[in-house]
Amino acid sequence: MPTEHGPTEHGPTEHDVIGIGLGPFNLGLAALLDGVDGVSATFFDARPEFSWHPGLLLDGASLQVPFLADLVTLADPTSPHSFLNYLHTHDRLYRFYFYDHAHVPRREFDRYCRWVAGRLGTCRFGHRVVGVAPLDGRHGDRAGWSVKVEGPEGAVVEHRAGAVVAGVGSRPWVPACAADHLGPEVVHSAGYVPAREQARALLAGGGRVTVIGSGQSAAEVFADLVGALPAPGSADDPAGLAWFTRSRGFFPMEYTKLGLEHFTPEYTAWFHALAEPTRDRLRAGQDLLYKGISSETSNAIYDALYERTVDHPDPGATYAAGFELVGIEPEGDRRRLHLRHVDDNAEVTHRTDLVVLATGYEPTPLPLEDPAAVARDRSGRPEVTLDYRVRLADGTASDLFVQNGELHTHGVGAPDLGLGARRNATIVNQLAGRDVYRLPERTVFQRFGAQVADDLVAGPVDGSAAS
Repeated sequence: MPTEHGPTEHGPTEHDVIGIGLGPFNLGLAALLDGVDGVSATFFDARPEFSWHPGLLLDGASLQVPFLADLVTLADPTSPHSFLNYLHTHDRLYRFYFYDHAHVPRREFDRYCRWVAGRLGTCRFGHRVVGVAPLDGRHGDRAGWSVKVEGPEGAVVEHRAGAVVAGVGSRPWVPACAADHLGPEVVHSAGYVPAREQARALLAGGGRVTVIGSGQSAAEVFADLVGALPAPGSADDPAGLAWFTRSRGFFPMEYTKLGLEHFTPEYTAWFHALAEPTRDRLRAGQDLLYKGISSETSNAIYDALYERTVDHPDPGATYAAGFELVGIEPEGDRRRLHLRHVDDNAEVTHRTDLVVLATGYEPTPLPLEDPAAVARDRSGRPEVTLDYRVRLADGTASDLFVQNGELHTHGVGAPDLGLGARRNATIVNQLAGRDVYRLPERTVFQRFGAQVADDLVAGPVDGSAAS
């Protein structure tokens, strides 16, 4: 039976596992734990309700993975928490069938996740975890954890669990030169939707808006703002909308079938076995596996600009690669941007009324009361085992698991929704102490690393010719 009881005079509430954060990954874990005998779980999130990238829920934006990469299907296609069951429950199954797109609208994926969260009694929103620490004693037959949680009324309550799963996600990353300028005129793309009407109104009135960044978020913001430009030739400023990126081009994300095999358990296992410097060097050249622009968005931008120039040579928008933002200065009601070209080192200035920083994200630190409690690599990142456990300072594997905090140890698949269910199935099996979910050993055709020699290259062991 699950180990769970409320606070008594003898101690705090106890659980088998506590989840910290309720993004898609920990929500998927909660869904896969639903109905699993012998594991009591509860999940805390500081937000009042589920919300997935609300600042980028734009009309026309879709997931970059097929609908099978929902919360549960790639681990358990029979789960009642699947996206297909969501469609069936809401009488949308035939509509989706005729929609004939494998990629789900981003707003609908958010609604699907809200639907799942509402079905699970283990999800507790409005509860902020303020500290996590290993217990001095034992919790059953495993080392335990103390988790302090601040409730809606401000009271802090201690919970304890044999295992903790940190799904705290990532936070917006802002260049140092822009950190002190964040506000109504300088926003991160994570908050674009609240600033959208202001940006579109500026463009419609002949003002200037500038996007900084090279990935899908930057492209989606730029594409959205192209639609707010005044008629070509009607504005005093011919370049009301600008887009700059430090990258050397506006490149597409890799989305061929052979390339997608990097987002698999086999590649993850091979990557994890590499030495830390090798992993870092390899990952540094893999940005376009997960950070590029979708071909659909890229084509839509070009087509929109082309159509704007049918009757006027200037589309009212411009974009340039190879420019790094190195400074921001107030200039009356505007902002003066200082940009340096990464190749010729030339510096230019650009004046704008509003800046959207689509500069990406960085891992949110684990909410540990003592960060030194866990082992860290030479770059200060937590050491994570292949089965997603964080190593303690003494080198032992703990029952603190991470979700999407292991890019440095597991590679490009860490933030991918397509591997989320597999990772969660791995964690569930460890929590339950049995194989609740079957994990196939072979998922793709491609081979990675030295196993190629054994399977494809090496001849007969005795040196004789094959019969």
